[in-house]
Amino acid sequence: MSTWKPDELGDGYEQRTIPLGDDPDGEGAIEATLVRHTPPQDTRAAVLYVHGFSDYFFQKEMAEFFTDRGYAFYALDLRKCGRSRREGQTGHYVSDLQMYDRELDASLAIIRDETGGKPVVASGHSTGGLIVPLWLDRLNRRPGGTKGAGVAGLILNSPWFDLQGKPWMRTVGTQAIGLVAKVRPKDIIKLPPTNAYGTSLHVTAHGEWDFNTVYKPLEGFPVSYGWLTAVRRGQARLHRGLDVGVPSLVLRSTRTKFAREYSPEVDDADAVLDVRQIARWSGCLGDAVSVVPIEGARHDVFISKEEARKAAYATVDRWLGSHDIAG
Repeated sequence: MSTWKPDELGDGYEQRTIPLGDDPDGEGAIEATLVRHTPPQDTRAAVLYVHGFSDYFFQKEMAEFFTDRGYAFYALDLRKCGRSRREGQTGHYVSDLQMYDRELDASLAIIRDETGGKPVVASGHSTGGLIVPLWLDRLNRRPGGTKGAGVAGLILNSPWFDLQGKPWMRTVGTQAIGLVAKVRPKDIIKLPPTNAYGTSLHVTAHGEWDFNTVYKPLEGFPVSYGWLTAVRRGQARLHRGLDVGVPSLVLRSTRTKFAREYSPEVDDADAVLDVRQIARWSGCLGDAVSVVPIEGARHDVFISKEEARKAAYATVDRWLGSHDIAG
């Protein structure tokens, strides 16, 4: 493990790398990056946040929301994502979502050690919102279960629970993608170009957020057959039912607006996922699940317009209090 060093987000943010050895997918040495916000003096609990596809951690407002309430905040840039991607590596590529357990386990151990064993709330957005509950389900099947490992709750922000689009994409389309993945896993799927969501966010276009467009391109990263097959296998596992072992809060927008180019309608809807699918599959998490639609929310609820963000944070506040996460 490396030591903490200053992070590109500036004062109050630090990062450390988590070496993961040789890539099982054949792209050399890999590592993950754990980022932390300056912890509160009286830490009540902690949060571990995991980003989505074509994404990384940059949401300082979210970090400060939690630290203001006594939660030590940590975010993980997964292997080949954001801060963790190295030259020659395929951005975000992994052939099995279970491979992420290594950096998730390591991050949880670091957080528990640094906070003196305080309870941890796991959190994920979009693809991270699929990766994290799959990890917790496996963690819950180990001796002591999820709670024994120190996890006390789960917050998901527009989790990617199913493949959006035409119904045939979830049947014969998925089968065809899987067949190509067996022989050419890193080949890119030809999809219509879109930058509607990215430009709705970035300060140089139509948004208010300043983020690294190398880590989070406005048009997104290409989607490969092997990576999408890994996602579809993860979604199928979710659909069979998980038991994450802790209470969950699922936040989503009230509506979907798919678009290839920006329009003001994109600013108050999910331009990436079908919110009906999120609602449908949230019950598969197991334990107590609260699903709260946020009026006017974007795909990433916590970088929506101010009114929607405030509603989302107020919901999180109430949920944390109702479950007495910090004890």
